[in-house]
Amino acid sequence: MTKSNDKKVPALRFKGFTDDWEQRKFNKIANKIGATSSAKIPNVSYDDILSKRGVLNKKISKLSTGKKGIKFKENDILFGKLRPYLKNYLLADFSGIAIGDFWVLRPLESPDFLFYLIQSQKFTYISNISSGSKMPRSDWKLVSSFHFDIPKINEQIGIGKVLKLLDKLISLQQRKLEQLNLLQRALLQRIFANRNLQPDLRFTNFSGAWEQHKLGNMANILRGASPRPIKDKKWFDTNSRIGWIRISDVTSQNGRVYTLGQHLSKKGQEKTHVVSSQTLLLSIAASVGYPVITYVETGVHDGFIIFDKPKFNLDFMFFKLQSIQNIWSKYGQPGSQVNINSSIVANTSISIPNIKEQKKISILLKKIEENIHLQQNKINKLQELKRSFLQNIFI
Repeated sequence: MTKSNDKKVPALRFKGFTDDWEQRKFNKIANKIGATSSAKIPNVSYDDILSKRGVLNKKISKLSTGKKGIKFKENDILFGKLRPYLKNYLLADFSGIAIGDFWVLRPLESPDFLFYLIQSQKFTYISNISSGSKMPRSDWKLVSSFHFDIPKINEQIGIGKVLKLLDKLISLQQRKLEQLNLLQRALLQRIFANRNLQPDLRFTNFSGAWEQHKLGNMANILRGASPRPIKDKKWFDTNSRIGWIRISDVTSQNGRVYTLGQHLSKKGQEKTHVVSSQTLLLSIAASVGYPVITYVETGVHDGFIIFDKPKFNLDFMFFKLQSIQNIWSKYGQPGSQVNINSSIVANTSISIPNIKEQKKISILLKKIEENIHLQQNKINKLQELKRSFLQNIFI
């Protein structure tokens, strides 16, 4: 690809193409199909499309049952005009009926090029200028009359091929990630002991029933504490080495916290529980039952339980708590938030093997966890590459 500063060509371009791109109204490169039908052919609704991925989330085999929608055919594009910021779109490889607030766009030239044009910054901006106030909805009159820069058909085809190949690579990596997540969930269900105190899956050379203990007998269960009012600046100091953990730090780092966005002043430290590196916590607010291991010194918010002086392998208990995260839901009333406290956690019984088996299990599960994170990083980099292409390959 070559770079150009000419305003009539994109920043990135395939070699061999030198012609200026020409401006055309959107309705000169795509027709909006309005024909409705209730034929018994596969139908697609909003929920069937993975937003921002442009693919179906399941195999479409459902037949229309009298619902009317817009009939589409292969190479038509379904574009979600309701809440367009969700980027709900699909390049169809089959015929069907679009049910709901879709535009069905029929490309007049390259379908792949048009599919990626609607993902470009310019189209995204124009399509998000809403014709309604309560529920944002794209304005066809505005979009159809807006001018877009378009290359000749051969260059359209080349751009479509590259971006389609990149999408296929992203989808392949996402499927690998989904398989790893399925493997992890299956292991979390089967590698820990069941009601008979025996796991369904077990390493060789380990036998015998696991022992049942209350969590309060395996660690001192303490609740975190928060300085009040929490927004007072005197509690914080950017130069302090003592962090301040929040649930946003936990979820953004998948429960293993190495960096913190806030740090406590000396006054702030006096109003909370400061823990050392490699301490196990459990969230009791917001994402209730979410286990955490801190790898930095930090003050602990009162929305967390601290496992002080543990008598178990930290990684083992981290994964064990993940496997039983749903048990805390029984402490919530219908329509209300789940509410657990240090007493509930301390009196919760779990089954646990000896320390050698704990370590063996934690090594396996940590390896899968690491592979999941590596796979997610691959996807993030590919998605960033696609974003860069969409920014630079269109004008």
